[in-house]
Formats: sequence, C-alpha cells, structure tokens
Amino acid sequence: MVTMTEPIDIGGWSCPVPLRGQDRVVLGHGGGGRLSAELIEHVLLPAFGCSPEAELHDSAVLDVGAAERVAFSTDSYVVRPLFFPGGCIGDLAVNGTVNDLAMSGARPVALSAGFILEEGLPIELLGRVAHEMGAAARRADVRIVTGDTKVVDAGLADGLYVNTAGVGVIPEGVDIRPSRARAGDVVILSGPIGLHGIAVMSQREGLEFGIEINTDSAPLHGLVAAMLAVSTDLHVLRDPTRGGVAASLCEIAVAAHLGIEFEETRVPVPPEVAAACSFLGLDPLGIANEGRLVAIVAPGIVDEVIAAMQAHEFGRGACVIGRIVEDHPGIVVARTALGASRVVDMPLGEQLPRIC
Repeated sequence: MVTMTEPIDIGGWSCPVPLRGQDRVVLGHGGGGRLSAELIEHVLLPAFGCSPEAELHDSAVLDVGAAERVAFSTDSYVVRPLFFPGGCIGDLAVNGTVNDLAMSGARPVALSAGFILEEGLPIELLGRVAHEMGAAARRADVRIVTGDTKVVDAGLADGLYVNTAGVGVIPEGVDIRPSRARAGDVVILSGPIGLHGIAVMSQREGLEFGIEINTDSAPLHGLVAAMLAVSTDLHVLRDPTRGGVAASLCEIAVAAHLGIEFEETRVPVPPEVAAACSFLGLDPLGIANEGRLVAIVAPGIVDEVIAAMQAHEFGRGACVIGRIVEDHPGIVVARTALGASRVVDMPLGEQLPRIC
C-alpha cells in the first residue's frame, strides 16, 4: 500500500501532450506533431508575412541566380542529457542540419554554430561538445564557418543549448518536395526506426533493457547523393525526427493531397526498440530518428534506388514499406499483421520530449 504523506501539488506538473486550446507554450509545442504545426500555422507564419498554405520542408530552397539554387535551414537542440549512448548534443546538431539540407537534395557547404551557455557550466564539458561538433563536421565534409555565444544566469538553462544553421547547393534538375508525391509512388524507409529516441530516453531515465541502445544519428547527404546518382527525379525525402515516421508520412499525405498506405510488418523495428516500446506503452512509429529517411519515388526506379541505398553504410536496411494512393487524401493507413487497417494520426505532441 502507498501512503501519501504530503498533499499532491499539481501546479508543478508538466504535461508534454496537453489539452488543445492552450494559451501558454507547453512541451508538446516542440514535439514536431500537431501542436507544433498549429503553433507555426497560427502564430509564426502570419507574423512573418507567410501564407498558412505555404509548403513547408526540412529546408528552404532559394533561387540565387539564373540556374543556381541553395537550401537553407536552421535548427536548435535542447536534448537532455547532453551525452547519450552513441552521441551527444554536438554531433547531433551537425548531423541534424546536414540532414535537413539533404532532404532537399542539397550538398551541404557550410554551417553556423550558436551556443547558449548556463553560468557555471564546466569549460571541459563545453570543450567536449565542441570537439564532437568539429569531428562530426569533418566526417560530413562540411565546414563550421561562423557562430555566436551567449551566457545566461545559473539555473536558467540545462547546461547548454546549441543552434546550427546551414546552407547547401542543390544540383541542377533536382526538385524534391512533399507536393511532388504522385499516386502509385512507392514509400521507402532507409533502415530500422526508433533507436535515437529510445537511446536518449534510456540514458535520461536510467532504464536498462538488457542491451545498450545507441542513437542512429548520422549524416545522410552521402546516401542522398547515391540515390540521386540513380535518378535526379526523386519526388520526396523526409527525415523522420520528432514525431517519427508517423509524423513524416502524415505531413507528406497532407501536402500532396493524397493518401498513404503501408504495411506495419514491413517497417523494420529492432527487437530492443520493440521491447522498450512495449514496456513503456509507446508506438515505435512515433519515436524520433536522427539517421533515417523516408523516400517517395516513382515505381519505375524503385529497384535501382533500393540497390543504391543498400550499398551505402547508412542505407543497408532500406526497404519498401508502402505506396501513395488516390484514396483517402491526407490520411495515412497502416495494414496490421492481423490483416486489419488503422488510421495513423499525426502525433499531438511528443511521446518523448527533448530528444533533439
């Protein structure tokens, strides 16, 4: 029997998935799901003079000359803890921005690095993070060329936060965006899902699952280049970070005004991730990834694209999981192992907050 010795103080509770219609920012607004989308659509886009109907992608594509286009992206990282199995906030920040650029087909050229530091942070810890950022940039063959540092009072940050922005060059003839999906296109997943979210959560909460689960964080521009070498006519690329594969597929279906159907049994979920999700009551489809991509390609080039992906170190687990359909536009449907169907909704918030 549990005995309560003190009254419950619900004022200190923090809910990552709150009721809709909040007039305050909550953790769910940063989860990459429906709450994030509503915050962008109703608050940020109007303030910036952008149409709510604007097509949003992992990076913006800018015309800078007669035939020259660049991709531009920025991202902030508040992951907790700062170090987790297989990575840290530093290499995560580099890989994350490189991947956002790659989802437009761009070759990353340069990054910025901004730091918000908490007073009292050990210099040695900052040095470790910076070292990992530099090493990740060298592995990705991209330069960190500018940056900024700010310090806030002790107690006003969890050690440090990082912001990275990046620019990349888009090859001629490449046009990758969600609205280019077509009925009959095939949905490809580059490898096993859920590793990053579970790795961070297990380190944060001190959970053990009998085997260490490492993040899948990796730079994907080389994989994308291998795919583009097969054909420049890739229709859609998406990295399923916050909100996982579920959020990415829902975003594509809405943007393309088409439906998506996929087989749950074809989605590669590592046994350790499946066990952790079962224990914690989580859906692997909603768990964040940092080294995976979803590709939508025409059926005529699927075999060649899959072969190119499987020949690359970050695409060895590439497989077809579904297809684009004209039925149920804007809705994603999963076929279960039992032969039934279920609608896969856009996550409301985030199952595991602050994983990137």
